[in-house]
Amino acid sequence: GATLVEIHGQHDARALVDTATHRRLLDAFGRLEAETAAVERAWRERRAAEAAVAMHRAEVERAAREADWLRHAVEELNGLAPQPGEEQSLAERRAEMLQAEKVAADLRDAYEALAGSASPVPALGAAIRRLERRAAQAPALIEPAVKSLDAALGALEEARAHLERAITIAGHDPQELERIEERLFALRAAARKYNCTADDLAALAGRYAGDLALIDAGAEKLAALEATAHACQQKYAEAAGALSAARKRAAARLDKAVNAELKPLKLERAQFVTEIAADAVAAGPDGIDRVEFWVRTNPGTRPGPIMKVASGGELARFLLALKVVLADRGSAPTLIFDEVDTGVGGAVADAIGVRLARLAERAQVLAVTHAPQVAARAARHYLVSKETLQQGRRVATRVSELTAPRRREEIARMLAGAKITDEARAAADQLIRTATA
Repeated sequence: GATLVEIHGQHDARALVDTATHRRLLDAFGRLEAETAAVERAWRERRAAEAAVAMHRAEVERAAREADWLRHAVEELNGLAPQPGEEQSLAERRAEMLQAEKVAADLRDAYEALAGSASPVPALGAAIRRLERRAAQAPALIEPAVKSLDAALGALEEARAHLERAITIAGHDPQELERIEERLFALRAAARKYNCTADDLAALAGRYAGDLALIDAGAEKLAALEATAHACQQKYAEAAGALSAARKRAAARLDKAVNAELKPLKLERAQFVTEIAADAVAAGPDGIDRVEFWVRTNPGTRPGPIMKVASGGELARFLLALKVVLADRGSAPTLIFDEVDTGVGGAVADAIGVRLARLAERAQVLAVTHAPQVAARAARHYLVSKETLQQGRRVATRVSELTAPRRREEIARMLAGAKITDEARAAADQLIRTATA
């Protein structure tokens, strides 16, 4: 709402109570939008660079506190050299080898029964030889038996060869199984120690190595970031300094323009001053300046903040002079002046009316007034009145726009009081003609 409507009065100057608006108004008067935007950009860059320095310094300090432990961890993990997926691969290989060992044991038992000390082959061979020596005596009886026994020996020999090949294939190096089990134990122990999965050990080793590299290269990078931050600080300081100088030049022009408006408003002994206090410690996105409008109402006195030094009537006229100068630079589109002419004479009231009319050329101006000199300058005249309703129990406020004849009568009433005379009407006509000339 404050950007749309400004309210000014003897005791109601909301638009200028906040001294932050003084800086904005001065910038608007001096057309310093580009300079203020440059300062704001430089401020953001400076803050970002300082944040980067602070973040990196914290990382370096954290890593430095853990340096000894990190070096031990990196050395241990690099020695272990874990690979993603290695644990599962080793576990599967171990299971296969354990299963193959059971099969090989059964194959060896079968081979021992067939070719060991209890093998039936030698006895069968001896029996065949004895039967062959008797073959001439009873060939019809012996030859079929010898033939079957030969076939049995051949089958046993074939079975022995198959078992021998199967044992060779199913066999494994017991030392390999031992190596696999030792590797699995080492991986799982490291995973427990570093509170992660075995598959995450490789990434953890890389991260720890990166932290160590940060320690080693951190000082160099920190110096580079600090140099960047210093450059941003210098850039901001230069932009803020240039803006401060431009504000001082604009303030001199503003003071001259406002002081030129004071004499017609019967403030010829007063002085308007734009006080600028530069403080690099209080730097911000708007620069390093604290801007405040000060006034001196009498020669020989010290200037002070406008809201504290000026009386009610003086304050209204100071603000009117200021708004006339700033009408097209930094004002809201609607300005409301509430009895800004209270306590002033006819000449001052006329000067106020002239300035309100000038303001109305560049903004919408609403003025609540009891001064006929001010009312005569308006483009439209509205009469505000109160009526008692329902036998005094309720009061209604009415606002009505006055036509030209009624407007003359109202201005005449403001001039004459309760009884409107012809002289008052003539004076009202003269005021209206002067205002519209």
